Amino acid sequence: MNGNHILIVGAGWLGLPLSKALISRGYPVTATRTSQQGCEALAENGIDNLCLDLNTLRDESDELALTNQLVNKQITTIIGCFPPGFRQGGGARYASQWNQLCQVAKRLEVDKIMMISSTTVYPETAELMTEDMARLPIARGREDFTAKSIIMLTAEEHVRNSTLDYAILRCSGLFGPQRHPSRFASKLKSVSDQASANMLHLDDAIHAIIFSLENIHSGVVNATTPTTCDKVTFYRAALRSAGLDTSLNLVNSEPGKTISSEKLQRLGYHFKYQHVLDAL
Repeated sequence: MNGNHILIVGAGWLGLPLSKALISRGYPVTATRTSQQGCEALAENGIDNLCLDLNTLRDESDELALTNQLVNKQITTIIGCFPPGFRQGGGARYASQWNQLCQVAKRLEVDKIMMISSTTVYPETAELMTEDMARLPIARGREDFTAKSIIMLTAEEHVRNSTLDYAILRCSGLFGPQRHPSRFASKLKSVSDQASANMLHLDDAIHAIIFSLENIHSGVVNATTPTTCDKVTFYRAALRSAGLDTSLNLVNSEPGKTISSEKLQRLGYHFKYQHVLDAL
């Protein structure tokens, strides 16, 4: 049994299979869901669980209450897998939730905090994006960084400044079981034949998180499939693989960003899928 007890905050589409993968490697895991029903689903999978809705963390007394709930579990690492909630409320509380989680982590004296971030942090310019091209001080006052980018980068900054060992994984568009890209294709108002499909399969997301847990210290890495194609090619291939009509809504030729995974590979991570089309 591994002595490193991991708390996974947000055991949903990514966090649940991540919990299972860590348990299979001998890590003790406690995972959170926001509802009693969600926690029961974790229990059915044999996962130690805790009901936690970060929206209920309002002040220091709430942080202390959560710390007291966790103190006996002797958590050594916290992994935050919860989404920013841009669709629900514009992500207004996301950065402050990360700040609160960092405060709880410090009170618990954990060894490491890990943030599952997103390549949304980068501007939509036709460049190869490396990790040093997005950080809050760089983004402030620049029009090419969106409001979503600023929220994500503010959250990342809380983790960087926590004084704890950390790893921040900026994941590209996640897909896999129950989240096939053919489902997204019909929702896209317009698709570019000049912009890269920056995507990441669930398997590589899980393996990259575990690799980062074990190998990355106070660092930020992009997690994206190394070789890609344009979005039109990718979504048509996705529709074809699902046996669906491959026609897309409006096709445009607007260039876009390409995410580099070179740093993660240089550190020693080997992707299961080398090309986005293989991952379909």
